[in-house]
Amino acid sequence: MIHPDLLRSFVAVAESGTFTGAARALGLRQSTVSQQIKRLEDAFGRRLFDRDTHRVTITTEGEATLDHARRVLDALERMARYLSGTSLRGRLRIGASEDFVLSALPDVLAEFVRRYPEVNIELTAGLSENLYERFDAGALDILFVKRRIGDRRGIVAWSEPIVWVGRVDYRPPADDVLPLLLYPTPSVTRARALEALEAVGTPWRVAFTSASLTGLTAAARAGIGVMPHSARLMPAGLAVVPANARLPQLPILEFVIIGPGGRHAVADALTTAILQWTVSGHTSRA
Repeated sequence: MIHPDLLRSFVAVAESGTFTGAARALGLRQSTVSQQIKRLEDAFGRRLFDRDTHRVTITTEGEATLDHARRVLDALERMARYLSGTSLRGRLRIGASEDFVLSALPDVLAEFVRRYPEVNIELTAGLSENLYERFDAGALDILFVKRRIGDRRGIVAWSEPIVWVGRVDYRPPADDVLPLLLYPTPSVTRARALEALEAVGTPWRVAFTSASLTGLTAAARAGIGVMPHSARLMPAGLAVVPANARLPQLPILEFVIIGPGGRHAVADALTTAILQWTVSGHTSRA
């Protein structure tokens, strides 16, 4: 018999493309995941992954096995819920930054609701700083936000440098004032971008302001200016504008999940779903 833990590691490696990402999603050591994959390959008598120093690639036989593994794990989970007589239910109040809501959240929620159909979800989208305030006031159960300076709470889902984005053919003016597309204050990306521009002495103006990512995206597609944004969550129709002497490289931004602490099974389940998405190799275009 194949132990379910071996199948979980197999699926996690296939989705993340790395042993490190799989270990992070499963809460295991990388060496443990590697050992479990070897045990599974030995049990099947076939190679499931090709490895090199940078990437793990699933083999043809691994691809054929993957769907079966997912079906077995789903069946085991349904059986466990049936035998225990319990199912996650109740209300979950989620706060999420709008760039995540308009890009990755549909994928995360689709999987979450499929597994936990009795959970009632209330979503608040907005600027990270405002969501922090609502969470601290007890109005939200869980946050997915950009980490604000000085606040070390939460689990890091991923980190990446902020980039400048604009229309595909956009070129910033060589000598003129740089037109910016920005969220209003308080905005984490706005503050970091302005600090970087001031540090190199680039003159700038706020050409367009909107609390809506949809509005900022429309302005960027119209060629009005550039905006600081996550490359991973970059809206469709936009492209990274390369940094230069007037358009400085921007600092690294951390995306974090902050839960209620203690025993909160519903929030824990959503945290797991988000972390699984982050290591699955998806890049979103919303």
